[in-house]
Amino acid sequence: MALKRTQKQKLYRYAVYAVLIAIAVWVALTANWARLGPLFFNPEVAVKMLPGIITTGLVNTLWFTAVAFLGGLLLGIVFALMKMSVIGPFRWIATIYIELFRGLPAILTIFAIAFILPIAVGVPGKDLGGPVVLGLIGLVLVASAYMAETIRAGLQAVPKGQTEAARSLGMSPMATTFWIVIPQGFRIIIPPLTNEFVLLLKDTSLLFVAGTFIWSKELTTFARDASTQNANGTPLIMAALLYLIVTIPLTRFTAWLERRMARER
Repeated sequence: MALKRTQKQKLYRYAVYAVLIAIAVWVALTANWARLGPLFFNPEVAVKMLPGIITTGLVNTLWFTAVAFLGGLLLGIVFALMKMSVIGPFRWIATIYIELFRGLPAILTIFAIAFILPIAVGVPGKDLGGPVVLGLIGLVLVASAYMAETIRAGLQAVPKGQTEAARSLGMSPMATTFWIVIPQGFRIIIPPLTNEFVLLLKDTSLLFVAGTFIWSKELTTFARDASTQNANGTPLIMAALLYLIVTIPLTRFTAWLERRMARER
């Protein structure tokens, strides 16, 4: 007797679940927990890392992410509007900027701003704010290029009728953009901007290439140095858990926003 389509789908799902459970059981039974436990889940090392990994590593990571996100958002708005401008040179400048910083690896941009820029302008890096500031500037440039395209797509998704209605009421083009188009466009791009925040949170780990001080270590650098000093992987596991504690609620919030906006549409 032939199976119905729904029955085949159920059978397929059950088979996948069975395979995944079998793999999990196999890993649990074959792993050398007596060796892995002290190396990666050592309570003594974990207690030693607290509260420093939170007060220094996590706090710096969140601080750097917030600065890079806000700076990237402001620059992104500017370049998004320039790319949508009717003035040709504005569009060309915005296009070159966006394609340049989207095309280069983030780590290369951070390295260039931290070390090549001071040489180019003939000013020591410490006089330009030091490695942390220069590294953040590089991260802001990368973030703004990606945000500019996201913002531009959101603004262009606003129905033309909204603009025409505002203009018919006597609003100037600039007032229409700032009071009608941008607020509605940002409502559309909140989910992708939240994803950008999550990506920036992880990209702060690239700031190590610019050099850091003891007080300015972000989460990954703090965990790496602590792991090296203790010859133990527990700090890396702690850093991973802290990243997940921050990123999972954000990604779930983004998914909820997308579902809600889909229902409204």
